[in-house]
Amino acid sequence: MIKDRHETLTRIRAVADYQLGRGAGEALFPNRVKVVFSKRTGRIRHIYLGAKLLATLRPKDGMFSLTLAGAKRLLNGIDPPRLWVKVPKDVGCFIAEGKSVFAKHVVAADVEIRPEEEVTVINEDGRLLAVGRAILTGREMLAFKRGVAVKVRRGVGSAGG
Repeated sequence: MIKDRHETLTRIRAVADYQLGRGAGEALFPNRVKVVFSKRTGRIRHIYLGAKLLATLRPKDGMFSLTLAGAKRLLNGIDPPRLWVKVPKDVGCFIAEGKSVFAKHVVAADVEIRPEEEVTVINEDGRLLAVGRAILTGREMLAFKRGVAVKVRRGVGSAGG
């Protein structure tokens, strides 16, 4: 169980760098983040910046589930961005409502994406539409014309999003 602030910040940044790429921890979690621990286990559960939840540490695999606020920080904080999927404007409204991204709608994607990774879905203008979990690799998303590419967890237009 970690309670030292510096050690906690170092740990969450290291997990973010491992999962989301070098520099992600610094971009996602500034020094002023608030870390909430599980009352039952004492483990890290949620990371907030002000009143906004940025990410939840999944107990199952020890990786982060990003929120829309966290995804925005990541897109703006890492150059070049990683783990993104781009869709055309005509389907952007459906993705923003929380619908899955189908391979036939992917116009571009980070070729480094692997299945089960956290991804951000953006439109052709680079604006955030949703966050979710990759079903296919980045290369498969570009090659396939059928099937779900990204299972969207939360879209910018969905309830509570």
